[in-house]
Amino acid sequence: MLTPDLVNEEDIDKLIIPDDLPDEPAFKAYIEAKVYDKEGHIIDYRRQPMRSLTQYFLALMSIPLIGTYSGGSSNSPTGLLANVLGLSAVSNTAWSADIVWTWSIQVGSGTQAFSPTLTGLAAPILNGSQAGQLVYSTTAVSNTGSSVFVLGAVSNNTSSAISVTEIGLTCTVYIQYWPSSGYTTSSYNFLLSYDTFSTAISIPASGMATFQIVISFTG
Repeated sequence: MLTPDLVNEEDIDKLIIPDDLPDEPAFKAYIEAKVYDKEGHIIDYRRQPMRSLTQYFLALMSIPLIGTYSGGSSNSPTGLLANVLGLSAVSNTAWSADIVWTWSIQVGSGTQAFSPTLTGLAAPILNGSQAGQLVYSTTAVSNTGSSVFVLGAVSNNTSSAISVTEIGLTCTVYIQYWPSSGYTTSSYNFLLSYDTFSTAISIPASGMATFQIVISFTG
């Protein structure tokens, strides 16, 4: 027998924190969270502006601007990459270099003051089915026009509710290149954003939650 969701549309409207402010710049980002009970009904919904981008997000976004990104149709490194990594600036039959990255959403049970130099959550919740752990699904990243959507899901496979108080957008950057002596790859992990929820989000036993970060460029 189907039962209605415990949170209706009017409740959802009340939970949304306005993110349209006077004289707002052409960059907007927000966090959306939905919590489901074990029957799959929505029992909590949050939507709030994302305010806390770190210096690593700005550095990642600068890749196309400062000359370290040459595009998928080129197999020659830019001058900056050639100088820093010692790559040959001459195009050859193998890819000289490429920079790729993956994004993921991580949640935690702690809080800390924001700083642009933060490198991690205060108390990240680990991936697993042990007490206090959540099972993370693969993060999906998509884009439509000038917006980027990052969607992640977690499941609580334990017998107790788990509280989420913080959320971060993380990134792994891979630099792959072919210097004079064979293929080399290096990876680096960064925290791109850090935000806390005004009140803790409780994920019930055998329940799940989805977290979505939307980043929009307008103007």
